[in-house]
Amino acid sequence: MPQLNPGPWFFIMLTSWFTYTMIIQPKLLSFLSTNPPSNKMPVTTSTTPWTWPWT
Repeated sequence: MPQLNPGPWFFIMLTSWFTYTMIIQPKLLSFLSTNPPSNKMPVTTSTTPWTWPWT
């Protein structure tokens, strides 16, 4: 079965993962987050029930 031959595909997979982990990933991780998480507690607003005119 020729589809089980890992000949060219294994080298392509290793090359792409090496490129991702050594070149692309450090560049992506160096960016600062534009929306950092905050330690604030969420504010809950009190709502009033809707008064339906037909009740």
